[in-house]
Amino acid sequence: MHRTYSMRNSRAPTAQQQVTPPPPTSSTKSGRFFGKASLSHTFRKSTAGSFAPDLARKLAQLVKMEKNVMRSIELVSRERRDVAKQISLWGEDCDDDVSDVTDKLGVLIYEIGELEDQFIDRYDQYRITLKSVRNIEASVQPSRDRKQKITDQIAQLKYKDPNSPKIVVLEQELVRAEAESLVAEAQLSNITREKLKAAFAYQFDALREHSEKLALIANYGISLLDLIDDQAVTPGETLPAYDGYEASKQIIIDCENALANWTFDNAAVKPTLSINHSHEHGFDLEDEEEQQQQHGEQVEDTEWQAEAATASSEHVPQEEEPEQFQEAGLADKPVAA
Repeated sequence: MHRTYSMRNSRAPTAQQQVTPPPPTSSTKSGRFFGKASLSHTFRKSTAGSFAPDLARKLAQLVKMEKNVMRSIELVSRERRDVAKQISLWGEDCDDDVSDVTDKLGVLIYEIGELEDQFIDRYDQYRITLKSVRNIEASVQPSRDRKQKITDQIAQLKYKDPNSPKIVVLEQELVRAEAESLVAEAQLSNITREKLKAAFAYQFDALREHSEKLALIANYGISLLDLIDDQAVTPGETLPAYDGYEASKQIIIDCENALANWTFDNAAVKPTLSINHSHEHGFDLEDEEEQQQQHGEQVEDTEWQAEAATASSEHVPQEEEPEQFQEAGLADKPVAA
């Protein structure tokens, strides 16, 4: 198996990482006194499945872990907005170009914090949908337990008293329990597939919108940086007057309009799949077989017409092949005398 196709193996370096090696691990990722996560996150994750039925235990833990993710994004959102304000405060006393650009950069960074706050609301739709599956799993567990309990009672009675009249009664109850369990299991299977698609559709739609808008902000941020003249100046030399106020303001306006007008239809990133190309173009195997069959019948008809024409013409020069031969691809055949 290719190493990049599994969560259980380290991934191969991407093309960008081969061109530009990734930076070293951040110093903030190590040395924490309480480990990699907060105590509340660790407690919530470890105790999530303890109080849930066996069938719903894993999904209950997943739902709680997603809640940790949302709490972390919420913290990042608040911190991002505080950082945006601090960027503007720091640049206020700098040169004119740095002061103006940092003020506008603060606006963009603050907008990223707002987008992260909106992303939490959309992400929660994914988590709520998973919770509905967890609730169904929890409701199916009693029917499984009841069926298992009756099965154990029958086995115990058959061991102790094979002629006990309770065995017949329990077997009838087992039939009813199996019927109820069969209905519940089918319902769980159907709902699981339906809700799984709906849940991750919520998540991926939220990720698409969030990522595309972040890319827009990043591009406009790069445009803002172009307004700063980073040419070195000699001591005592004065910087040229900064005249980019209107340009920086227009960049912010353009960014705001781009974010407001963004839709999934005009998204920049489109997935390209290397599978099912025939189905994407409305062409499948049955259509191919039917076309091949029709093509074979046409070739047979053309050959029959060519043979008939050959028999009727006794002196046809070989360099002047009949038109039927050319159409049927039989121009190289010798003409019968």
